[in-house]
Amino acid sequence: MPDRLRHQLLDTSRGRIVNLLRAGGRTVDDIATKLGLTRSAVRLQLAAIERDGVVTRVGKRPGTTRPSHVFELTPEIEQLLSKAYVPLLTTLVDVFAEALPAQQVETLLRRTGRELARELSDKKLSGGLKSRVAAASKLMNEHLGALTRVAGNGAIGIRGAGCPLAALTGKHRGVCLAMESLVTEIVGVPVRECCDREGRPRCCFEVERSTGSGAA
Repeated sequence: MPDRLRHQLLDTSRGRIVNLLRAGGRTVDDIATKLGLTRSAVRLQLAAIERDGVVTRVGKRPGTTRPSHVFELTPEIEQLLSKAYVPLLTTLVDVFAEALPAQQVETLLRRTGRELARELSDKKLSGGLKSRVAAASKLMNEHLGALTRVAGNGAIGIRGAGCPLAALTGKHRGVCLAMESLVTEIVGVPVRECCDREGRPRCCFEVERSTGSGAA
């Protein structure tokens, strides 16, 4: 998440509460005192972001009149707000690329894509080829932050409006090959990456023509 967008998010009352909870669990009174908000306003915001899965209740703190609920960020939101993943992954791939032969790096990344597919999709997809490609596109969007759609202009495939791994794909084609292996594993037939890695990278995966013809 770019710093500018991060600051826009965290500059709202809801965002300020989220930012405060990154330091640890707090009660409604804690948040109201720290941020200069009324307890009613805090309760209203917490109720909304609790419904959205942003915060969760982790216990109660004894009080003078009655115990107060303690709120914490959910693990998923902690991961979303972290700024460590992209630079760590980028550096990790750079180190692999410098230390290992290109073919070995490609093999490792392809294996990573297959393993990730198995982790994200715990069941064997059924149905026609187009429905399996649609399922792969949906999985990428829901689990990897991609924005893809199924395309069928002469060949069945997946097209993306962007790339969830844009920080890496411009430097390392092997990252696209990892995603190629992921899609292949899910769809069940060979898939070829045709990603645009120039400027603003965009995902592109096509089913090999020899397997795509006549698929339902």
